[in-house]
Amino acid sequence: MRKIGLSLVLLAVATLPVHAADGVRPVVIELFTSQGCSSCPPADQLLTELARTRPDVLPLAFHVTYWNNLGWRDPYSLDAATTRQRGYTGVSGLGTIYTPQAIVDGTRDIVGSDRDGVIAALDKAAATATALPLGVTRDGDEIAITVGSGAGAGKVLLIGYDGQHVTKVGRGENAGATLLESNIVRALEPVADWQGAELGLRHAAPAGEHAAVIVQAPDGRILAAARVPDAPAKRQS
Repeated sequence: MRKIGLSLVLLAVATLPVHAADGVRPVVIELFTSQGCSSCPPADQLLTELARTRPDVLPLAFHVTYWNNLGWRDPYSLDAATTRQRGYTGVSGLGTIYTPQAIVDGTRDIVGSDRDGVIAALDKAAATATALPLGVTRDGDEIAITVGSGAGAGKVLLIGYDGQHVTKVGRGENAGATLLESNIVRALEPVADWQGAELGLRHAAPAGEHAAVIVQAPDGRILAAARVPDAPAKRQS
């Protein structure tokens, strides 16, 4: 009886909608990183700390591909991560991309291992962040998304990510190191264009252990963000 009751509770929790009310949403930090980059492990460690201690922050690790031909192929590298970073070229004062690069709320560029700079950028973004109403619900293998009405326009992005992985690096700049990495993006899918009117849609759940939804303006600003409830744990027979 206890097992059945617990399973029902887990199912109910997983299907409850998550809403980002006006002005209340997690601040998004995107870390562009690679297991082939010797400067990246401290940034990965900081992102892990944020994932563990800052529920008001949505940390996402995008593993890029351009280090893969320099001695070690990052098993979590994605072409979509490299493409997304290149799209942020105008945000960086350097006018280029690098690792470890952190982008906060789509508009602030900081070296990902600069702890003080990252924390300051997150706190500043949290103090000024506004949000569209955003509701996300998991229904089996589908994600239901509702974006409220508001000014402007944006792209609705569905992101799948894994909570944590440990990797023994065999070659390259981090040869011999064991890396603990968190919130590793496994899928990035643009699923709709939001044009200011209320929008509702359903989409297949992305690859990855967890999921999140972001609405992003054409100039890079994050307009809304929410974590998707996890699927309920399967009962053991």
